[in-house]
Amino acid sequence: MRLTVIFENHAGYRKGLLGYHGFSVLVEHSGRKVLVDTGTDGSVLLHNMDSLGISPGEVDAIFLTHGHYDHTGGLKAFLQERGKGVDVYAHPDIFQRRIALEPKPREIGIPFTREELEDLGARFHLTPKPMEFLPGFLSSGEVERRHWDRAVGYLTKNGEYVKDPVRDDVALIVDLGGEVAVITGCGHSGILNIAEQAIRLTGKPIGALIGGFHLRGAKRKLLDGAIGRLKSLKVGGLYAGHCTGVDEYAYLKARFQKTGPLHVGLSLEL
Repeated sequence: MRLTVIFENHAGYRKGLLGYHGFSVLVEHSGRKVLVDTGTDGSVLLHNMDSLGISPGEVDAIFLTHGHYDHTGGLKAFLQERGKGVDVYAHPDIFQRRIALEPKPREIGIPFTREELEDLGARFHLTPKPMEFLPGFLSSGEVERRHWDRAVGYLTKNGEYVKDPVRDDVALIVDLGGEVAVITGCGHSGILNIAEQAIRLTGKPIGALIGGFHLRGAKRKLLDGAIGRLKSLKVGGLYAGHCTGVDEYAYLKARFQKTGPLHVGLSLEL
């Protein structure tokens, strides 16, 4: 498996790439290429793809980890540039209207309607259940939450705001034979819940846990518990970025033997 970071908060060290709040990676495995999320801004996504020598036309499928704007905002521009249909796999709740209240009320959901994306060629396959959608590529499905989660934001119900459980937060599991790689978008379901679900579904250890872990602002007790449990699960390595948090990343790095940062242009081979 080869993973290339296309959209991340940090641009890394290669000239000409753009860092921007959001997340997108290209996963290549078993002769297929899957784009995981599309970042926040289509122009940034397409600029970085072009700089990295990646064409929208070579992508076999899109996997959306959840319906927040910073993971779906580049989808419309991607479809327009691609100019032909593509299969999009996600949870049925991705199109819910989502609101953040701080520092002021604002929309944080997917910024397009399903209809306008379908008009541009998106073929949505939406299910809450785990599924293998391409050989070696599995959706975790809706994650069972046995530990804490990191849900944020609000939904509207009967004219009132209710806390959003972000049930559509799913992860991509890539079967590498003797182990799996797990790619999260933000980890709103909780990275421990995601890791345990991947192991239950496949019966295989996790060679690498990659993506946003949504640990920014987490208390030390939660971080210590997460590190201890990931070690007990024998997770091979952590590659953390996006919403993990700078201080929280440093805490992981100091206490988990194999921890690395994500940045645009990074290429991982597993």
